[in-house]
Amino acid sequence: MNSSPTKNKKYSLEYTIKSSPSILYEFLSTPSGLSQWFADRVDSYQNKFTFSWDNNGQKAKVLEQHENDLIRFQWDESNKEEYFEFKILITEITGDTILLITDFANPKEMKDTQRLWDSQVHELKKRLGGL
Repeated sequence: MNSSPTKNKKYSLEYTIKSSPSILYEFLSTPSGLSQWFADRVDSYQNKFTFSWDNNGQKAKVLEQHENDLIRFQWDESNKEEYFEFKILITEITGDTILLITDFANPKEMKDTQRLWDSQVHELKKRLGGL
């Protein structure tokens, strides 16, 4: 990946999740939770995570973390202003748990990237028993 200024655009996706924030946070912030829906295998050491798909690993570091609220990762090979983030929100009126995903993607690949998130969050909902 080149280190020139990013051409990727920031975007956010919102999903209603039938789960308590504390249980959802475990699925977003621990290797055992993430390996159930996000990657085939996840390992971590200190604030570094290795995500593996089909034996291809990608490393990311945790930039920010607040228990039951937010975790922000940055891929090792991404530009320094790019990250992906899982934020847990509770709606005021209904009390629903919302997962807000923020990520960066090439505008030409935005629809495919969003479909991939949709598919992964569908798997997350299945694991949480919310489907």
